[in-house]
Amino acid sequence: MKTEKKNNKKEKKESQLAAAPFTTSTRGRIFEGIVKKKFPTRIVIEMERILYVKKYERFYKKKSKIHARLPAGMDVNIGDLVQIQECRPLSKIIHAVMIKKLKSVESYKQGDKK
Repeated sequence: MKTEKKNNKKEKKESQLAAAPFTTSTRGRIFEGIVKKKFPTRIVIEMERILYVKKYERFYKKKSKIHARLPAGMDVNIGDLVQIQECRPLSKIIHAVMIKKLKSVESYKQGDKK
């Protein structure tokens, strides 16, 4: 009887984890960027933004890299366009979680040929 209850509890936990892609509560800003590096549990995205220099009356591009947790069950390749959101600090360098993949590398390649 006790083993059945333990098995049921384990199954419920596993199903809850599978249903929720990440268990960390997210808050703060949402970023979009291209995946530059991929590790087993995290990704590095690079964001590019345009800034205006008032003194020279010109624009310039500035890049920044953000490390984000890669939830289990999400397939991401280098070059994909992804969306991440800030969360509590998960480690020394990880302060964001990947929410969803917007475009894959294959869709970029097909778009260039047409």
